[in-house]
Amino acid sequence: MPLVTEWQCRPLERIYPIVFLDAIHFKVRKDNRIVTKAAYSVLGLDVQGRKDILGIWIGESETASFWLSVCNDLKNRGVEDVLNWRVVA
Repeated sequence: MPLVTEWQCRPLERIYPIVFLDAIHFKVRKDNRIVTKAAYSVLGLDVQGRKDILGIWIGESETASFWLSVCNDLKNRGVEDVLNWRVVA
């Protein structure tokens, strides 16, 4: 788990020409009930054209406020500019 935590908190590049935002919904068992969770993922292309998963987050459902917290996390980890955002539908 320390390696996972280190990866989740690593500093990111200042600029990403393209960033893809996506979420996948899945059902999980919690306290003998089935609930829906959302796994948020962000993929960035750096200025050399290399792909990098910038992060993966788990939330209760896909909401604008959760996406805002994802974007704030990216900013706090060093991302200053994204030239082109893409939301995967």
